[in-house]
Amino acid sequence: MNMDGLVARNLSRTFPGPDGGLTVLRGADIDLRPGEAAAIIGPSGSGKSTLLHALGALDKPDSGTISLDGVNPLALDANALADYRNRQVGFVFQDHHLLPQLTVLENVLSPAWASGGKAGPEVAQRANQLLDRVGLANRKDHFPAQLSGGERQRAAVARSLVLSPRLLLADEPTGNLDAKTAAEVGSLLLELATEKPCRLLVVTHSMELACRFPRVYRMVEGKLVAVEPGGAP
Repeated sequence: MNMDGLVARNLSRTFPGPDGGLTVLRGADIDLRPGEAAAIIGPSGSGKSTLLHALGALDKPDSGTISLDGVNPLALDANALADYRNRQVGFVFQDHHLLPQLTVLENVLSPAWASGGKAGPEVAQRANQLLDRVGLANRKDHFPAQLSGGERQRAAVARSLVLSPRLLLADEPTGNLDAKTAAEVGSLLLELATEKPCRLLVVTHSMELACRFPRVYRMVEGKLVAVEPGGAP
């Protein structure tokens, strides 16, 4: 298995049910090298989010293998897995999930506190740099309720990158935004995630967003099928 990058092979996942269960992943494969970005499209219920959750160690596949720069999250104990999720993987969801009682800057710094650690000078500097990059330098002392929807999502993007993760996973990151703001957030994801570089994988229903990615996959019967350049997503 290639040690440099994200490599997932033959991921399968069935959710139990009274009728025998629902299988949503049927041998899904994906590779992402450092600095690469890809989008995944497909109808609701096709397994896109399930795949993201498996890759981010939020859910465990029934079978298959995952490696992120040689680390197998499926083999980690509970403490190591929590640290892996916090430090090696960044998440951006459709809902920003900012903590309302924290300022914007505190929200961005919160991953550094999650495992009992402190935000040292390097992390604090990166947080302020990211807030500047996402256009929130003058809003860092505001609370989420004082921000627009687009500003909250930009803060969530900054938070996801503050610990310089190896993998950034975004699940419908522009789903709640108007077209102009969605384009801005999409640009930020592509710019910030690939310049580190980490790897960026985005699940989206937006054809406008998907078409901006150099690689696009469609989820078909539980597997990822590459969309040819210039082909219709």
